[in-house]
Amino acid sequence: MDGKAIPDSRPRAALLYRIAPGLGALAKYPREWLKHDLIAGVSVAAVALPTAIAYAQIIGFDPVVGLYAAIPALLAYALFGTSRHLIVNPDAATCAMIAATLTPLAADDPEILLSLSVVLAVFTGLLCFAGSLLRLGVVADFLSRPILVGFLNGVAISIFLGQIGKVVGFPMTSHGIIPSAVEFAGKLPDTHLPTLAVGLLTIAVMLLGKRFLPRWPAPLLAVVAAVAVVKALGLEAEGVAVVGHVPAGLPRLRWPEFDPQFLQPLFAGALGVALVSYCNAMVVARSFAAKHHYEIDADRELSALGASQLAVGLCQGFAVSGTESRTAMNHAMGGKSQVAGLVAAAVMAAVLLFLTGPLSYLPKAALGGILIVAAIGLFDLAALRRLWRVSRTEFGVAVATMLGVIALDVLEGILLAVAVALLLLLKRTARPPDAVLGRVPGMKGFHDVARHADAETTPGLLLYRFGAEIVFYNAAYLKRRVLSLAAARDGLKWLVLDGSTVNTIDSTGAETLEALARELARKDIRLALANFHTETRHMLERAGAMAAIAADDVYPTLKSARNAYLALQPGEPQAVAGAEDAPADESSPGGVQ
Repeated sequence: MDGKAIPDSRPRAALLYRIAPGLGALAKYPREWLKHDLIAGVSVAAVALPTAIAYAQIIGFDPVVGLYAAIPALLAYALFGTSRHLIVNPDAATCAMIAATLTPLAADDPEILLSLSVVLAVFTGLLCFAGSLLRLGVVADFLSRPILVGFLNGVAISIFLGQIGKVVGFPMTSHGIIPSAVEFAGKLPDTHLPTLAVGLLTIAVMLLGKRFLPRWPAPLLAVVAAVAVVKALGLEAEGVAVVGHVPAGLPRLRWPEFDPQFLQPLFAGALGVALVSYCNAMVVARSFAAKHHYEIDADRELSALGASQLAVGLCQGFAVSGTESRTAMNHAMGGKSQVAGLVAAAVMAAVLLFLTGPLSYLPKAALGGILIVAAIGLFDLAALRRLWRVSRTEFGVAVATMLGVIALDVLEGILLAVAVALLLLLKRTARPPDAVLGRVPGMKGFHDVARHADAETTPGLLLYRFGAEIVFYNAAYLKRRVLSLAAARDGLKWLVLDGSTVNTIDSTGAETLEALARELARKDIRLALANFHTETRHMLERAGAMAAIAADDVYPTLKSARNAYLALQPGEPQAVAGAEDAPADESSPGGVQ
């Protein structure tokens, strides 16, 4: 040794792992997870390959462009994402927005379409990076547990309804459960029996494989069986739809060429695609994270999605998102980490380079059957039952989300559910629970007299708790409630407002308290404050509200306010320390000091 200090590489490694969480996961990867991730990765690839090809054709690309989008997205997200289960790939809602943005600009020119797609993906990635830097991942905090449950169940039903037509051999155009059921019943005579046979074979292989060969990737077994049957029996000639020719090889990298006047519509389209893809990705990621009890970093997810979009753009693909069906497949096959995504990318790359010939015989009915099995496993009836037991309101939010996803599509369903949740939150805080408080024999603290028949109140004194912050949309309600309670009590001298649940007061709330104090004073009722937090007291002082409330009428606890009132009453026994001195055991609405 020459005496020189050896540089500590740990800070560099920590920085690298913060930037690329997937590398950190790989550094601590448990070996026992490998077999699960291998099976899940192969299974994801078995579904992602034909799905990516189909979505490319929806937009108007050559089938191989779907693979150019799918493979780099898997690699980028595995390195930069924080979800262990999310599969980022071509997605139906995102593809619909891409088609709506690019088709009018491309004017049926495939070269222009591909160039615009690359620019759109790059713009989308840059917007995601900007959102991550600005910490806009907070948007994902509005995706509550009922929304996640409803979303997954809605996706399961949507996948089932969207794939059933492929299995029976006729197109389904309706949206929603009832319209789809009516259309399905009406078209049953048009069932294409060879297609139905392939679809049922695929479903049977999936179910039997899971039952008797749990260590084998059931989707891969189903795909191999379906391809073999179609090729051996010549079912393509009998009308069984197949994926068709897919050219082999890597994408040809090139600089996109387009008219600069398209920049504005491309940027607007990228903003919409970024919103759709992020909402999809976060809802899916958080849903599966909740199932497996780990956390998702919303801001890191934005940057991971941005990296995926840039990688796709550089590889001549199109914008991607978190995918419900392939993530469900990853989960169903026991995927444990981002390694499953790396395995899926490797399998898809091998197929793109060496096995595009057999892929052309893959029947679309087989894809439909695989996704139907995944959808059935994704539907969580038990979670809906739990929500029903715990909260009918939250159960309603879950059902609204589920029906919204089915009837309106994924993004609209999520936005509807978030709007409903925000309205319910606003309703709760605009008309929060409140309570008149009293002492209960044998219990500590002060409690809601409505919940305890033996609660005792003090004549001439009203202890009142308002169960929320006092702000512009509920301040008038607080004033009406207090005046109503005061008018209903003869001989009222003091009204003490408990501030233990008041964490915030805005200027409207402060003005309302000042007006309330003056109005009560005109009725010879003294308004006192107890249990108010330091910051809320300072807010009242800054707003000038304390001019109507004497400094002597601000108390640290309800007990001290009650003792002060009793001390001024002639003939009343002086309060002594007792059971109400200690904090109450009862939770809200419950006891306070």
